[in-house]
Amino acid sequence: MKFASPLVRGRLIKRYKRFLADVALDTGKTITASCANTGSMLGLVHEGVPVWLSEHDSPTRKYRHTWEMVENDMGDGPVLVGINTSHPNKIVAEAIEAKRIKPLIGYETLKREVKYGKSSRIDILLDDPNKGRCYVEIKNVHLSRKNGAAEFPDSVTTRGAKHLRELSDMVREGHRAVMVYLIQRQDAKRFSLANDIDPDYAAAFADAQAAGVEALAYRCVLDEHGINIDRAVRVAI
Repeated sequence: MKFASPLVRGRLIKRYKRFLADVALDTGKTITASCANTGSMLGLVHEGVPVWLSEHDSPTRKYRHTWEMVENDMGDGPVLVGINTSHPNKIVAEAIEAKRIKPLIGYETLKREVKYGKSSRIDILLDDPNKGRCYVEIKNVHLSRKNGAAEFPDSVTTRGAKHLRELSDMVREGHRAVMVYLIQRQDAKRFSLANDIDPDYAAAFADAQAAGVEALAYRCVLDEHGINIDRAVRVAI
């Protein structure tokens, strides 16, 4: 996924109301940026941390800038971490179409945001006359509390647990269902659940695995020009 133009750099002053952040740009200007992330962003919102923003010139936008990435250092030097949760579906869809996700290769059609379950929409629906249907749910991952270890979630997510239950229902109906954890950071070597943050999600995940829901984790390579899938990492659950 490419950005329309290269990102601009600044330093975080503060994040507030979940969806807003004040940033001091490297140009010396202070602006308010929108933040497309409903989670806690645990470990990523320290005052003064370097951040990267996209810039938009639409006259209908209230905020010209959107917070895209933050620099995070787990001890081996700073890495870029993507925090915009509106991007993962596009990143994964592009990777599937480019045959970068081997377990999801071979389906004839790919559709996004298809209604299913109980008033829900699946992120990606793959379909093929021979392989059948594959329901793909995508979660953005940016939490890391130990070097090389990516975790999900960073806050309680009842919606995430609901998605796992609905994927289980699809398996029981005879379809394939896959959870894709998209890790928007390049330092991840393994992925696991943050059981201490949301034990209910961990329980729902265990039930989903028992029902036959698959789990994949892929890390990304990020720079000021775009975000793309790098490679699969081990799911250590």
